[in-house]
Amino acid sequence: MSLRRDVVILACAVSAGIHGALAPAHFSESLGAGVGFVVATVALAGLVVVLTVRPASSAPLAWAAIVFAGLLGSYALAVMTGLPLLHPEPEPVDGLALATKAFEAIGLATALSLLRPRSVFSPTPHPKGTLT
Repeated sequence: MSLRRDVVILACAVSAGIHGALAPAHFSESLGAGVGFVVATVALAGLVVVLTVRPASSAPLAWAAIVFAGLLGSYALAVMTGLPLLHPEPEPVDGLALATKAFEAIGLATALSLLRPRSVFSPTPHPKGTLT
């Protein structure tokens, strides 16, 4: 398993833990917000498992990128305008949310870097310094 894949797994795990821990507080705000946090927790925890069990598959990386992008986008909307039905009033920005979004942004960038096709023109390292 690659270090970059481990970074994606770690970002999913951290985000899942934080969303899971905050779900009860969001249920007290609204049912929609609480359900949204539970769905995020389950999706991220599922990605941790699948990324660990199927390290050669690129599909879970694509799903991780989609989930991270969705979480980042929904948070941006939540603090700027609110989210209809889920969190109608704009949410104040706080440190824990920003730290979570930093992990998710790193996870997104890393997942995308693993999904990026390699160019046929990119240099490939030669094994043990041999020249061909």
